[in-house]
Amino acid sequence: MRGCDTGKLVLAVAALAVTISADAGRVRSPSDGEPDMIPSGKGWGEIAPPGNAHKRSRMGGGANGILYHGGPLMLGTPTVYYIFYGGWSNNTATTILPDLAQHLGSSPYFNINTTYFDGSNRHVTGAISYGGSMSMGYTHGTALSDNNIQQIVADAIASQLPKDTNAVYFVLTSADVTATSGFCTQYCGWHANGSIAGSDIKYAFVGNPDRCPNACEQQTIGPNGNAGADGMASIIAHELEEAVTDPDLNAWYDRRGQENADKCAWTFGTTMTLPTGATYNVTLGTRNYLIQQNWVNASGGYCAKSYP
Repeated sequence: MRGCDTGKLVLAVAALAVTISADAGRVRSPSDGEPDMIPSGKGWGEIAPPGNAHKRSRMGGGANGILYHGGPLMLGTPTVYYIFYGGWSNNTATTILPDLAQHLGSSPYFNINTTYFDGSNRHVTGAISYGGSMSMGYTHGTALSDNNIQQIVADAIASQLPKDTNAVYFVLTSADVTATSGFCTQYCGWHANGSIAGSDIKYAFVGNPDRCPNACEQQTIGPNGNAGADGMASIIAHELEEAVTDPDLNAWYDRRGQENADKCAWTFGTTMTLPTGATYNVTLGTRNYLIQQNWVNASGGYCAKSYP
């Protein structure tokens, strides 16, 4: 999950209830003798049902503050697909966010994920391909359940997008659409996997932060002139890096159930300021973005904007 940040004091409480409930606030580290937590995909850890806990692998060891639990990673060149749900006409997000996906792969920022590997020592490559987007309108209304979101992905695959098991399908909602399981109050986005058309499909929900700027936007003036889209860029990066390193919620996470991006949610490192007053910390292609840091699984573990 991508919650909300510490940059604003309100966000350290109210938005980290969009992520400290979702990232660390209500999820304290287990003490010795307490059960480890498993990830929810929404940023917070949950105690596993009896007999259903993920076994911890020795691979990864925990020396870097995050553990490998034996599950698969997304290797090779995963594809990103966007499903623009709701009303997006005349919104520059439909240009800004594809530009992000086209330039994120193999960037120094996304190469942080190459520090993650599976039980056969196969590392995430850091490469990403953008497979395109489609618009869907309001086919499931403006208040979406988690099941609705999975069905939107299924509808997209049935109607227009290819079925790809090494892909992440992003359901991106316009500002008049909410997700009823906690958008703006518990999370700003999340990732999951499910059986769609007979295959294990990875997908994510990312809401438009313009719906709740105090909870899901770091700044109200974005570097690309669209605060909602610029806020979504960081949430997309968060969910994508978690999806490639923990696609089925049984690979890389820490004892609190936090995945790699959860450990650095709402931290941005050194930033620069544009004449508009917007801040940014990463340039990808011709655009500037303010994107949260990610957890480097090396040298003891730390948040960073690039690797090596």
